[in-house]
Amino acid sequence: MLGILARSMFVATRTSPLETRQHGRECHLAPQGEINKEPVTLKERRQHMPPTSHQQKLDVFTQLHHAPGAFLMPNAWDAGTARILEGLGFPALATTSAGLAFSMGLRDSSGSLSRRQVLDNARSIVDATSLPVSADLEDGFGASPDDVAQTVREAGEIGLCGGTIEDSTGDPSNPIFDLELAVDRIRAAVEAKPSKQFLITARAENYVYSRPDLGDTIRRLKAFEQAGADVVYAPGLPDIQCVQQVCAAVTVPVNVVVGLSAATYSVNDLSKAGVRRISTGGSLARAALGEMIRAATELKEHGTYDYAEKAISDASAAGQMRTGVRRALTPNRQMKASKSGANAPSD
Repeated sequence: MLGILARSMFVATRTSPLETRQHGRECHLAPQGEINKEPVTLKERRQHMPPTSHQQKLDVFTQLHHAPGAFLMPNAWDAGTARILEGLGFPALATTSAGLAFSMGLRDSSGSLSRRQVLDNARSIVDATSLPVSADLEDGFGASPDDVAQTVREAGEIGLCGGTIEDSTGDPSNPIFDLELAVDRIRAAVEAKPSKQFLITARAENYVYSRPDLGDTIRRLKAFEQAGADVVYAPGLPDIQCVQQVCAAVTVPVNVVVGLSAATYSVNDLSKAGVRRISTGGSLARAALGEMIRAATELKEHGTYDYAEKAISDASAAGQMRTGVRRALTPNRQMKASKSGANAPSD
C-alpha cells in the first residue's frame, strides 16, 4: 500500500509545470509526459525537522490560497501517509473521512465516524508533520449550527489550520439541507473559528447525491461565501466547463477534488480554469487498497508474489517515519501485562 501511495504521489508532483511554494522554497513540477511506473525510492527524511509553530502553518496556508495558480493538497489518512506526502514535497495536507473509515473497516457514510474519532485522527496527522493540515469535518457532526460550531472549536484546539463542512444531511430521502439552514451552519462555523486565518471550506454536495443542478450549486456556494466561508467546494462537477462557471461565480478560492472519476483534465487545466486548491479526497486511500487487493489476489490465485518487485522497500518506508521510543513499564503495569499475557499464544 505504501508503494502505490508513493508512486501515485510521485506522479502527481510531475503532472504540471505549475509552481508551488513550501516554507519559502520553490518546488517546480516537471512537464507532462510519460508516467514512470518503476518502483520509487524515497529520500530519507531528517529525523529532526526544524520546529514549525501553529502561526507559521496558518500563515503558509493562507498564502497558498492567494498565490497565483493552484496548489496540491493531498488527503492523508494516518500519520504515516502524512509523513510520506510531506517528504514528497507537498505544501499542505488534508484528512479524509473515507480513508479513515476504510482503515477502520467502516463504510464512508454519514454517521459511521464520530467527532472524536475524526479529530483524534486529525490530531495524529497534525502531530506527524510540519505542514498545515485542513480536516474533513463531514457534516459538522450534527444538524444544528451549534453542533457545527462545537466541531470547529474543537478542531481549532488540536492545531488544524482549517476544516470543511458539508451541506449533506445523511438522510437518503432528503440528502441536502435547505439553503437557509445550510447557510446558518456555515455562518456558525465561521463565527466559531479560533482565528481569522483558520480557513472554513463550505461544500455543496448536490452532485454527490445525484442532484446535478449547477444553478442551485452555484447559488449555495455564493451564499456560503456571503456567510463568511473562506473556500468553497462542489465535489463531483462533471466537466471543466462547470468548474470554470463555479470559479467565475465566486470571489473566494475554489477547491476541486480529483480522483473521484477518470476525468481527462489535468492539474494545469484546473489552474487555468481558476481553481486555487486541488485535493484528492479518498482516492489515494482507494488506490492503495486497490494495489493491496491486486497483490493479495496474485498471491492467492497464482501462488506468486511478483507484487513485491513494485513495493517500496522497508528501508525507504522507514526513512520517512519517526523513531519511536517505547515507554518503560512501571512495576504495576508489568504485573498487569504479565497477568494478561500469561496464557496468550505467541505469534
